[in-house]
Amino acid sequence: MQKIRKGDEVIVLTGRDKKRRGTVLGLVEPDHVLVEGINVVKKHVKGNPMAGTQGGIVDKTMPIHISNVALFNPETGKGDRVGIQVVDGKKVRVFRSNGAVVGAKV
Repeated sequence: MQKIRKGDEVIVLTGRDKKRRGTVLGLVEPDHVLVEGINVVKKHVKGNPMAGTQGGIVDKTMPIHISNVALFNPETGKGDRVGIQVVDGKKVRVFRSNGAVVGAKV
């Protein structure tokens, strides 16, 4: 079971975007995630008139390593580690600091 999934709100732990929050857009590899608005770089793109794309400099979101982000815990307002527990016969993700289920409505 993945501890960080698409749609989770995460906080960046290291790098130039440290302490910024964003939503996970998806997993690129088993150990890299795309986070909305995080690790945005300028990419030079060559135009292709056959495909109708215009060249120039575009902003592109690049993947960030999964170890550099932590799941955001709304109760504590900080990033938190995640554990897995069996509740009612199902595996669920829980925050390590307070044991609350991830994604549960308060």
